[in-house]
Amino acid sequence: MTPEWYKLPAAQVLAQLGSDQDQGLAGNEAARLLEQAGPNELQEEAQRSRWQILLQQFAGILTILLAIAALVSMVLGDWIEAIAILVIIVLNAFLGYTQEYRAEQSMAALKRMSVPSVRVRRDGQLREVSARDLVPGDVVILETGNVVPADGRVLLSANLRVEEAPLTGESEPVDKDADLVFESDKPLGDRRNMLFSGTLVNYGRGEFVVTATGMKTELGHIATMIQSVEEDETPLQARLNRLGRVLAYAALALVTVIIVLGLLRGVSDIEELLLTAVSLAVAAVPEALTAVVTIALSLGAQRLIKR
Repeated sequence: MTPEWYKLPAAQVLAQLGSDQDQGLAGNEAARLLEQAGPNELQEEAQRSRWQILLQQFAGILTILLAIAALVSMVLGDWIEAIAILVIIVLNAFLGYTQEYRAEQSMAALKRMSVPSVRVRRDGQLREVSARDLVPGDVVILETGNVVPADGRVLLSANLRVEEAPLTGESEPVDKDADLVFESDKPLGDRRNMLFSGTLVNYGRGEFVVTATGMKTELGHIATMIQSVEEDETPLQARLNRLGRVLAYAALALVTVIIVLGLLRGVSDIEELLLTAVSLAVAAVPEALTAVVTIALSLGAQRLIKR
């Protein structure tokens, strides 16, 4: 079980991590811990490619029905109708692709919050190392403008203020104090003796000992939740899919009825009979429905993002 570091004095945190504020970690110990804990970076699961996202926009039942309607319109020579339907299909695909691609970039946005290199104490010397090589127990030095590279317990704070908005949503910088020790549970925003990966030093300087790296940080927990979210249909999407199935069944039934009645009446031109049946069937498809719904969802999503 991971200790609740914010409830422990700084000296006790250092002791549990086998580190020293003045000496830092030994180089060989840091190498051993790096092999054991892995690099200090967010692990990204395989994502859909741009082509996969784009092709999925054409997999909906209503979209397929609209494509059939466009094809029939072309066969009948009604090119204006066909072009209008194709424009709706392309618009629907473009809006859907844009929304889903932006959602897929959430992990990339989290990764951009990382920092390339940091200053640490190792073997009693101040060194600049890659942030990927940080391990629990490293003593990191921070100054104004630095991005915090990992989670850790504050050891030294000289007017240290940190912007934690990316993590907690708090717009005002938070004062950090190494001497604070909490006895009760505190939410992230109130743990003023802790620093968190991805936050920004707004003012002052300080030192902290790393307690968590990579996917074990609070930022890593957010990344894990983002990647573990299962894709599911919204209620509106589920209703649209049900409507699409109903329309497909109705169109199939209409084609069957018209063909049977035509044959019973002795119609000899099967091709014309089939074309008539299909034309009447696709005429029931609401061409603008998909586009209107997609535009509404897009505008709603944009408003939420702006808020």
